[in-house]
Amino acid sequence: MDPKNKAFTSIKEVPEATWKKLSEKRIYFGHQSVGYNIIDGVKDVMKENPKINLNIVETNKPADHKGPIFAHSPMGQNFNSKSKCEDFEAVVRQNMGEKADIDFFKFCFVDFDDKTDVNAVFEEYKKVLAGLKHKYPQTVFIHVTVPLTTPPPGFKATVKQFIKQLIGRPIMRLEDNISAEEFNEKLRKEYAGKEALFDLAKVESTAPDGTRAVFQKGGKVYNSMVPAYTDDGGHLNETGRKVVAEQLLIFLANLSN
Repeated sequence: MDPKNKAFTSIKEVPEATWKKLSEKRIYFGHQSVGYNIIDGVKDVMKENPKINLNIVETNKPADHKGPIFAHSPMGQNFNSKSKCEDFEAVVRQNMGEKADIDFFKFCFVDFDDKTDVNAVFEEYKKVLAGLKHKYPQTVFIHVTVPLTTPPPGFKATVKQFIKQLIGRPIMRLEDNISAEEFNEKLRKEYAGKEALFDLAKVESTAPDGTRAVFQKGGKVYNSMVPAYTDDGGHLNETGRKVVAEQLLIFLANLSN
């Protein structure tokens, strides 16, 4: 973003010329299931705002990056943050390289729990991104905070949680946001105000009226997902995906302005 330009804060503020600039970019987004939620949200917003015309394609093939595109694809393995760093690095180096104007990926909420070595994950992430930025200085690499969770609302969801616990499958716990937010704080301190950072966790934890979803543990306050944004406690529902998509599009518009 040109520092002389005023930052947009809503979809309606963004002029058609800026949306056109964004539509001419070659973008790549690596993700897992929440990323699909976000992509669906972007499509929802595009339907309501015809001026936004992005060429959304699920691909990580370099041949598809010859022209304007918002490419996306699944990346790495859930519960394995290192695999996502390695996969992103491989995709950029082997496939995208100088073909992309904007590259980014996100971790998933399941990649962080009370057993996660947050420092090790951050150091691995920082090393990979530093290497890519050095090799491809013309590409903007966006840092994305880790999405959050909340205990799933409703009786049916509570029963599903109980069954998952019985059979040994992971369940949504507020406490898992602690390690996610520890990582997010490291991202914010390292990159906020210096490089492009999309604070997905902040968006997910902020209600439409501006209030924040929080919980306390050990005398400290942590953010969690706004319950209205999810049906299962972690993935974005129709409301949540639209909220996140709008903020991501505004962020990208400001980046392109």
